[in-house]
Amino acid sequence: MTSNADLIDEFSTNLWLEEGLAQATLQAYRSDLEQLAEWLEKKVGESLLNANSEQLKNHVHDLVELKPSSLNRKISSTKRFYLWLNTSHKREDNPAQQLHSAKQGLRIPKVLSEQQMLDLLAAPDVSNAAGQRDKAMLEFMYASGLRVSELVNMPLRAIDLNAGAVKVLGKGNKERLVPMGEPARLAIQLYLQQARGELLKGRTSDFLFVTHFGTPMTRQGFWKNIKRLALVAGIHSPISPHVLRHAFATHLVNHGADLRVVQLLLGHADIGTTQIYTHVAKEHLQKLLNSGHPMAK
Repeated sequence: MTSNADLIDEFSTNLWLEEGLAQATLQAYRSDLEQLAEWLEKKVGESLLNANSEQLKNHVHDLVELKPSSLNRKISSTKRFYLWLNTSHKREDNPAQQLHSAKQGLRIPKVLSEQQMLDLLAAPDVSNAAGQRDKAMLEFMYASGLRVSELVNMPLRAIDLNAGAVKVLGKGNKERLVPMGEPARLAIQLYLQQARGELLKGRTSDFLFVTHFGTPMTRQGFWKNIKRLALVAGIHSPISPHVLRHAFATHLVNHGADLRVVQLLLGHADIGTTQIYTHVAKEHLQKLLNSGHPMAK
């Protein structure tokens, strides 16, 4: 009989080959399924392949204390795994078919104000190579709305400084062309002319952004740099690279950008995912009214 580990490996490989999912996404699926396999073995002495509908529902019930978003991700992993088992003829039925997602309220993303964003962009010390790189990364992310994985994995060949645009390979290996503003273009140009070679110290790399070890910048490394620079900028609220993506989208919508254009720039497959930023924009307008309208006094 096929082991739980073998099934999870085969499922993950299938997702990678068929959909080109990012490693972080694949690892999330693996983690969810490994936890499910452990629960089934300990609680009911059953394998992933032979679990029934009632057992899967009981597993979900044991997870009810999780945040709805976390619970829904685990439910989604389970449903997708058992759909694959069914369509690949490893099972005749689909015991996860009756699992339902938990209801969750609309989660408004945390967004930096435009002034906070300007302060953050001014925080790097551009008198040294690392600071020039950090400045280029911040300007680039705010100008393009890239996912952090897209930013740190950006190949050098994807940048066209003359056109002021970048080819981005996003989720599902879908390519999109994203323009960058003049501040970002100039920051990247300065980084390429002065800082990148100094960081590489004679080594070579296919990646755009590198560390002083000559290795590609990592998600964790960029996050650490952002938190440090946020303190320099006087920003004490929790911050992550994704907050810059939210700022890009929200500030565009606040200034009247068409939601379909924002959707294309962000690489969202569904306009519904982008519509969250209209709610943020409404909050922004409400604050303006409350502070500036004579009847709000």
